[in-house]
Amino acid sequence: MRKLRISFFGSSLVSAWWNGAATYYRGILRALHERGHEITFYEPDALNRQSHRDIDDPPYARVVVYEATPHGAQQAVERAAGSDLVAKASGVGVLDELLERAVLALKSPRTMVVFWDVDAPATLERMKADPNDGLRALVPQFDAVFTYGGGPGVVRAYAEFGARVCKCIYNALDPSTHYPAAPGSAMCCDVLFVGNRLPDREQRVDEFFIEPARRLPQRQFLLGGNGWDDKQLPFNVRRLGHVFTADHNMLNCSAMAVLNIARDSMARYGYSPATRVFEAAGAGACIITDAWEGLNMFLEPGSEILVARDTEEVISHVRSLNADKAAAIGQAARKHILANHCYSHRAVEFEETLRGNFGGESPCPTGCRSLFADYQLRLPGATAMPPRIAG
Repeated sequence: MRKLRISFFGSSLVSAWWNGAATYYRGILRALHERGHEITFYEPDALNRQSHRDIDDPPYARVVVYEATPHGAQQAVERAAGSDLVAKASGVGVLDELLERAVLALKSPRTMVVFWDVDAPATLERMKADPNDGLRALVPQFDAVFTYGGGPGVVRAYAEFGARVCKCIYNALDPSTHYPAAPGSAMCCDVLFVGNRLPDREQRVDEFFIEPARRLPQRQFLLGGNGWDDKQLPFNVRRLGHVFTADHNMLNCSAMAVLNIARDSMARYGYSPATRVFEAAGAGACIITDAWEGLNMFLEPGSEILVARDTEEVISHVRSLNADKAAAIGQAARKHILANHCYSHRAVEFEETLRGNFGGESPCPTGCRSLFADYQLRLPGATAMPPRIAG
């Protein structure tokens, strides 16, 4: 397909501070750049992210930091005019509704505008709960919706809200940033969990991490991420605070097992592997994950990843592991992910979605607006546009 000028509005590309989508943005945008597309990433100067940068402006995208005010956001959108494709991500964190309406004003016969949901289960539950949610009426106006997870449940839900096209572009591995590294002697532990403290995950962290630590006092546990400073923890759990991207590989290679814990909404929808899964697999780490539907799309339970349904199963896995078993599981996961789930694979899926739904070498050929009524959502058995729900 022809190369695109893409303008992407997201939370932050250069800072992972309270920004779990950073790894995803970096991976997919680097892969699109490597396929010849020209990327500009627009992010607000907000939430102290610029003072907590963990990378410089990358070579694969031009970064535009705009003032986090209505005027600043509107100016940023105006700079994106003339792009071939404009993407507005969910969860920018400031002025989301303004941005969603403003980018839609850029639609033209030569400019496609898409919504890219980096937390689709939470977004959909929010829209279902609030008939007046500002995004509900806008979903049918976007040329397409992309999500970084959620599977058939998310696709069906977006169809009910009137999405013209919905495609999951899942999290993946960027092997240039996440790979095996020497362990840090001071960070060696039995179980590592890295995740920010969030209301819809804390109960699961209690069940899958804190209670196993309490029940295994002879084992060493590390807890990374923001927000845990005042959390009461067992004596054998050490807090790390915010973990910068540059430390991921060392930490993942210092633990006998890396624990993945989904947020409540992602566990309910399933098909939502966190970036941590691919980061740890890229480092060759042995992963223990809570159970969620669709896991076997990405890794084979038992041989490439260990699955726990409750506290008892986490404890059982930790007790059963030794260095050799953990290394074998980690290496099997790394091999599988490298072959099937890198961001280079996801970039191809993105291009194929544009080509398959909008035709030809251009994702939005002249006159395509008049053809949108004929497009159908790519669902199994779909023969017509899905019904639309009024906002």
